[in-house]
Amino acid sequence: MRRNLVALATAALLTMSGLTACTDDGETKAGVKLRGGDGTGKVGVILPDTTTSQRWGTDDPKLLKAAFDAANVPVEIENARGDAANFQRIGDRMIAEGATVLIIANLTPASGRYVLDKARAAGVKTIDYDRLTLNGGASYYVSFDNEKVGQLQGEGLIRCLNAGGKRERTPRIAYLNGAPEDNNATLFKVGYDSVLQPKFDDGSYLKGPDQPVDRWDNEVGRTIFIEMLNRYDNKIDGVLAANDGLGGEAIKVLRQRGMNGTVPVTGQDATVQGLQNILAGDQCMTVYKPIKKEADAAAKLAIDLFKGQPTAVKDQVKDPVSGASVPAVLSEPKAIFKENVGDVIKDGFVTRKTVCAGRFAKLCEENDIP
Repeated sequence: MRRNLVALATAALLTMSGLTACTDDGETKAGVKLRGGDGTGKVGVILPDTTTSQRWGTDDPKLLKAAFDAANVPVEIENARGDAANFQRIGDRMIAEGATVLIIANLTPASGRYVLDKARAAGVKTIDYDRLTLNGGASYYVSFDNEKVGQLQGEGLIRCLNAGGKRERTPRIAYLNGAPEDNNATLFKVGYDSVLQPKFDDGSYLKGPDQPVDRWDNEVGRTIFIEMLNRYDNKIDGVLAANDGLGGEAIKVLRQRGMNGTVPVTGQDATVQGLQNILAGDQCMTVYKPIKKEADAAAKLAIDLFKGQPTAVKDQVKDPVSGASVPAVLSEPKAIFKENVGDVIKDGFVTRKTVCAGRFAKLCEENDIP
């Protein structure tokens, strides 16, 4: 009797405290029965858009589907196509149609939180993919070491500035940051600031304009960069662009002004355009994130959750808004310069035929691209 009373008191205290850990029968202590865990239902994947990076429209869907198909696990992959309301509708529909695990790469923090809240209320297990949804409370997080991405960008820009030899003036660096609502963009900036801020402090470089680009919109980035150049009378000597899309827009503007190839521009994602810009000498470097590793890690975790198998997650990431620790799987990024563009091709991330098409065929031969 005493044992039963203690158990009842403990259960009451846990309920009052709002804890949501799982009990042995798969029910949360908030009283929500977890779905699945027995190989029933399906895994739902919601991706954000098709315009900010080639990965969301082509790479991630292909890699994720292949991983789930290999495990014979039913999966539905949808893209919100840049529409936050559509992102939420997809989440509602997937939950209503019996998804037991959801993987989301949020389009905005609000749309991400909406889907995570709905999933949690329905007992659906969740994985934040690539981007942590701030104050979202996802069950897990799968991404890259995003501060490291920024560090590689900052180090790459310094290397390219030094390769240009002695300059007539102290180099002024412009920042084209990612979306202000994207936690990854914040982490990238922390990373490249850690490398470049000491250079600003000791006078080696001048801190130029520093602006985010809403929703990673490439056209907005182009407009912002034109304004930057106009404001500084074209006296910008290096561009820390947060990804290849923004870097590519900066390069277009520099090309129009006859400045391409003399102003180093960074990037990220190792897109075909980014790699071609590197081979042409217009882009300094990109950061390659082996997306297959990320996709495979997310798929494996989702498959384990779907089947009710033990999960092996070693890392943790702190949500800077809620303060909660989220179990995480983090992969390492890699800096890509002209001499190792071939590494991305060898990895199968892009094909030689695509990168070396047209006028780039000669550049690939000159740079020994296998």
